[in-house]
Amino acid sequence: MDVTKFRHTVMQKGLRGADLDADPFRQFERWYGEAIDSGIPEPNAMSLATVTNDAAPRLRTVLLKLFDADGFVFYTNYASAKAKQIAINENVALLFPWVALGRQVKITGTAARISLAESAGYFATRPRGAQIGAWASPQSEVISSRSLLDAKVDEMKRKFTAGHVPLPSFWGGYRVTPATIEFWQARENRLHDRFLYTRDDDGAWSHARLAP
Repeated sequence: MDVTKFRHTVMQKGLRGADLDADPFRQFERWYGEAIDSGIPEPNAMSLATVTNDAAPRLRTVLLKLFDADGFVFYTNYASAKAKQIAINENVALLFPWVALGRQVKITGTAARISLAESAGYFATRPRGAQIGAWASPQSEVISSRSLLDAKVDEMKRKFTAGHVPLPSFWGGYRVTPATIEFWQARENRLHDRFLYTRDDDGAWSHARLAP
């Protein structure tokens, strides 16, 4: 796909309410598929915003590994800074910054751990090096040097030399259950198209156009 041509086409066409799927997950699936087809790097990269116990915002990039009608799933160390912040305040925000395509998807919602079975199933599909890395890294902690981390990796390689690398008890997934999902389409003169989907108390979705 010619990314520049795609961006120009969608900016000229714009985004109309009549073109949107009533289900924001199907709308996301459409845009996500186009992001993958475009060949842009890491289309599943998403910014994850959390807050600390003193309400200070924190932001980092994680990778989307699964999405369905229940939400958006990523994986991390349960002792990481982000996990500790989620334990204090489950409210989070996600952003897919597909800038090259002139698109963004912004999500607000709550994060909760997925089941042990789901985490174990995904962990088993990871490359062995990534499995070892999950065991070796004390994520978000201060370490004195890279050599200390490399030594821990070597230790874990020796520990699991027999083959199977089990799921660490301190590692797994979170599912972000959205309350709002916004689709943002760039237009000329900064007059962008924005549509915000909102879920009501009964779980039904509605959407409305926002001013750019």
